[in-house]
Order: sequence, then structure tokens, then C-alpha cells
Amino acid sequence: MSKETQRTLLEDVAREAGVSTASVSRVLNRAPHVSEQLRARVEASIDRLGYVPDGTARALASRRIGAIGLLVPTLDNPIFGTGIDSLEQRLKRHDCRLLIATYRYDLDDELEALRTLIQQGVDGVVLIGHDHRPAALTTLQRRPLPFLTCWHAEEDPDWPCIGFDNAGPARALAEHLLMLGHRRLAVVSAPVESNDRARARLRGFLQAAEATGCPVPSERIVTVEYGIAEGYQAFERLMRQQPSPTAILCGNDTLAFGVMLAAQRAGIRVPEELSITGFDDLPQARFMSPPLTTIAVPAAEIGHQVADTLIARIAGETTPHCQLIDAPLVLRTSTGPPPAQQLTP
Repeated sequence: MSKETQRTLLEDVAREAGVSTASVSRVLNRAPHVSEQLRARVEASIDRLGYVPDGTARALASRRIGAIGLLVPTLDNPIFGTGIDSLEQRLKRHDCRLLIATYRYDLDDELEALRTLIQQGVDGVVLIGHDHRPAALTTLQRRPLPFLTCWHAEEDPDWPCIGFDNAGPARALAEHLLMLGHRRLAVVSAPVESNDRARARLRGFLQAAEATGCPVPSERIVTVEYGIAEGYQAFERLMRQQPSPTAILCGNDTLAFGVMLAAQRAGIRVPEELSITGFDDLPQARFMSPPLTTIAVPAAEIGHQVADTLIARIAGETTPHCQLIDAPLVLRTSTGPPPAQQLTP
């Protein structure tokens, strides 16, 4: 849009509202000491005329674009949806909008999406986890562009982060089953390539089992794509083994839902004959039959803290490099002691 056209439209709004163009500009730029009556009159004229302010001009004047870029591997996972909604709602309080790009765990695609977001114009960037192409970090640092990673928190000098320890809660889940007496554990995991969260959870499961002297054999570790159907199929693979597992640790709730539904279809009682755990604490988890033992991922809190911290970094403030949020164990009735005749590994 040309400056002449932009000026004409601004004059149209001023004429419609019966005020000066300077007053319209003050309302658009959210200047202080603007009366509510003037603001309401100008905003009503803007709505009637369908006027859209020139974002480029406003960005040049304020040195802010008013947009944050988010790179997320998928929108299929409802726990990401909770975090994204929390992030977006909090950013609105800071007068920022959220631009989202997905990359299906393809780090080359993530890098291209990052470059596109930067070209379109953003004030800062949010990424998931610490698995990224080296060029992604170089791209961010050369701008320099404020950024944060979230969901997986670990000390890394290159990546400021807000999230939770994925391995520790996974260990807690496995330890809970081991304390109940289970020795034949199995794991259903999401793919670990380009996914440090899935790797950390798998590592936590296996570490706990090894520390108790009951390592999980490779044939009892099933890696599948994310989904209820995939969890269902993983159950069928595991239960064909002899001896079959007495407990199944799942890398997320959705896989656990599939495992539980498959167990019910097969006539296997949970937890009397088979214990099952998830990881997320999705809203559906407490309404499963029986309710699912899981880890409560602090998705909403992550979204809030990421928004507040990134806005502070954009403003030049110093923030903690790594912020760790608790992800507690939620014990429900999908877990119990193993059948007495199935205590051996």
C-alpha cells in the first residue's frame, strides 16, 4: 500500500469520526491519555470503513511488529493445543499475535519455516525442545532475534528454555510400577529421532528398570507414530510375546488410550491383569475406564511463562536462562500390583 493511499484512508476514518487525522493516529498507536469516548468513536469508524492500518509503517515507528513466531512439530497432539492456546491468550495481553508453523518433526522443514517466519516479520520466536539444525541457531543469533525453547528444559548454553524435565517424571512412573511389584515392563514410545522429549522419557523408563535389576528387553520396546490406533497396534504386538508384560509404560496419553482400548477389546482387565500408564494428563485421562495414571504436563503454565519471558527479552530485560516447571505424577486406578503368578521378569 502506498503512503498516499494509506494517508487517504486515514483521512477517510478521520472524516467519518469527525476528528483530526492526528487523533486517529493516536488511537491506532495506543497513545496514552486518549479518552474512551474518542477511542470508541474512532474504532467505530474503522469498523464501518473496514480500515486496516499499515503494519509495516507501525512497525517502523514502534520498532515492533507485534507478532511472535511459534514452530511446533504438530497440531495433532492436544497437549500442544493447550500450550498454544495459553501462549496466544497471554501474548494478546502484551498486544502481540501468534504466527504458527508446523514441521512434522522434520528439522529441515523446521529450518525453512523459521526463515519464512523471520522474512515475514516477527519480534521473537518460540521453538519446541532442543533438537534443531545448527543453522537454526545461527539464523536466530545473526539477527539477533529474541527466542526461547519450551517443553523440554535442560541446561544448554545455546538454548534459553522454559519447560519440564521429561526424564525424571518418566523414571517416577516406572518406579511406581516397580514398587507395586511389576518386573515385566514394556514401553510404547513415540519416535525418538528429532524429538528430545520422547528420547528423555524413554531414557527415564529404562533407567528406572535397570536400576532395579529388571532391564526392559528390546523386544518389549515398541516405537510407533502418535495416535490411538498406533497404541492399539502396539498392544497387540506386545501381548503376543511370551511371557507377556504385566505393565505398559506409554510415552504419551494418546498412545495409552489406544493400549487401554485394545486391552478392553481383548478382555484383559486393567489393572488386575495389566497396568497401563500415560504421560500428559489430557482431560480425557481421568474419564477413562479405569482412570489413567499419568504425568501432568504443565502446558498452560508453560504457555504463560513463555509469553511473559519472551516479551521481557524483546524489551531488553534479563531473564533466567533455564526455567524448570514441575510435572507431577498423577496416580489413578489404571495401575495396581501384578497378578501373583506373573511376578518374574
